[in-house]
Amino acid sequence: MTTRYEVAVRAEAELGEGPTWDAATGRLLWIDILGSRVHTYDPADGRRTVRRTEQHVGAVKPRVGGGLVLNLRDGIGLLDADSATDGDTGSGTGGDAVTGSDGGFRWLHHEPVPGRRANDAAVAPDGTLWAGTMRYDEAPGGGTLSRITGDGSVEVVLDDVTVSNGTGWSPDGRLMYHNDTPTRRIDVFDHADGKVSGRRTLAEIEVGAGFPDGLTVDAEGCVWVALWDGAAVRRYTPDGELDRVIPLPVPRVTACAFAGPDLTDLYITTARVGLASPPPLSGSVLVVPDAGKGLAQPAFAG
Repeated sequence: MTTRYEVAVRAEAELGEGPTWDAATGRLLWIDILGSRVHTYDPADGRRTVRRTEQHVGAVKPRVGGGLVLNLRDGIGLLDADSATDGDTGSGTGGDAVTGSDGGFRWLHHEPVPGRRANDAAVAPDGTLWAGTMRYDEAPGGGTLSRITGDGSVEVVLDDVTVSNGTGWSPDGRLMYHNDTPTRRIDVFDHADGKVSGRRTLAEIEVGAGFPDGLTVDAEGCVWVALWDGAAVRRYTPDGELDRVIPLPVPRVTACAFAGPDLTDLYITTARVGLASPPPLSGSVLVVPDAGKGLAQPAFAG
């Protein structure tokens, strides 16, 4: 295992987020939330694509059978497989929330809430999507974490969230981790049959070290957390002990995920939003080769 980072995708994303390995296509998915962009990157040949959405996009995940599910400002949208492979056409028609979708986009769940947008999301072991929201003004308690099934049924799991971020599950699926970023806590819940209980703190980020943003869980059950305004990714053991720190050359580290054919490379998204003088790599996607061993992530069952 190493802590040496490389630049995977040099970019100037306003709010890069949500790296996800799409095993079916051999591509990394990631987004620029405020730039309203869905990106793909193929580490085998460096090929990249970008698709513009017509509203802010909080997360993108692969679907069973192909295509993508999007956590959008106004709800959960689906892109069909053929449409999901297209690049950015630069124009949209009708009521589509994604440009260039050629009719391949549709809403699975449409619920606009004024002043609220989508944020991070994750797919649970049972194939449901756990999608977070937050208010643009980051009003305390203005966000949610909801569980969405493949048929579009929605259940609010947490209804008093400020900035819903970083959701993941232990290798056996019995624990769920979640970050409500302003609390500075990484929380852990007992998880069974799509329900969570027993909320407690796994670890708390000390003042001055940043705020917990996106997270991923590795094959050993350790939790890797990106630190917004912390210029690092940290790894915590299942007991909450700080195990590793990967320093990075940008302050606003947003999320991390294991990717590549063997799930051994840690990809890290970053942001430049709100920085008066962003460091050169702010907004780029970084990678730490051979950082550990990730868990295969399920696709959304919808």
